Amino acid sequence: QVHLVESGGGLVQAGGSLRLSCAASGSIFTINAMGWYRQAPGSQREFVASIAPGGSPNYANSVKGRFTISRDNAKNTVYLQMDSLKPEDTAVYFCNAVVAITNYWGQGTQVTVSS
Repeated sequence: QVHLVESGGGLVQAGGSLRLSCAASGSIFTINAMGWYRQAPGSQREFVASIAPGGSPNYANSVKGRFTISRDNAKNTVYLQMDSLKPEDTAVYFCNAVVAITNYWGQGTQVTVSS
């Protein structure tokens, strides 16, 4: 079992920045990739970014060049630095951890970008 706790969401004006954190606990030695997804009201959950244990990141086209994912294996924490935020980035952001074929999710943190 893996337990994920997100933090760092909030309200920011367009063009601003936020940094999300996700701390993992439990069977952390089994975690493979970690990442972030988001879900806006009335929309499906969508991929934002992920990072492999060796540090190779992947990003959705909509956030490339604006968001940066990083991972601190010593702290069992993954971060999402979000810059140049846009109103369309408004959503609940969920942390994700992959263990074998199982996906674990955090409770989500709200990010609201005002225009």
